[in-house]
Amino acid sequence: MRTAFDFSPLYRTTVGFDRIAHLLDAANQSASSGNNYPPYDIEITGENQYTITIAVAGFTEQELDIHSENGVLQVRGKKEKDESKRQFLYQGIAYRSFERKFQLADYVKVTGANLENGLLKIELLKEVPEAMRPKKIAISSTKTIEQQNNA
Repeated sequence: MRTAFDFSPLYRTTVGFDRIAHLLDAANQSASSGNNYPPYDIEITGENQYTITIAVAGFTEQELDIHSENGVLQVRGKKEKDESKRQFLYQGIAYRSFERKFQLADYVKVTGANLENGLLKIELLKEVPEAMRPKKIAISSTKTIEQQNNA
C-alpha cells in the first residue's frame, strides 16, 4: 500500500522552485499508479551521456513514437489489432499499447534512437551552455589591486 504525499507545503514556503514541486508530485503519482509496462533501464554511458532502454518486444518502428517537448520525453507504442486467428496455450508477451514519460533535466536533449532485438534505445546528451558552466575565479591580494589602481 502506498501513502499519498501532500506537497502543498512546498508551494507555500518556496519561491521559484515550482518545477521541482511539480516533478515530485508527478513522480509520486506515477509511482502510485502501478504502471510498470514496458520495463526500462536508464544508464549513464559517459560524462553527460545517458541511454534509456525500453523493452518493446513485438513492436515495429512504425508502431513507436518518440517526442520531446518542454523537458518531457514521451515514448508511445500503439499496437495494431492482430486479426489473425491464432490460439495461445499461454500468452506472456504483452502486445498492448503504452505511454511512458520521462522528465528531462535542463539542457538534456535527445540525440538519437535505435530499435534492435526488441529494445528501443534512446540516446541523451546533457549540453550545458558555456555561460552556465562553472568558472574558476582567480584570487588576488588587495595589495595587487591597489598597485594596479596606483599605476
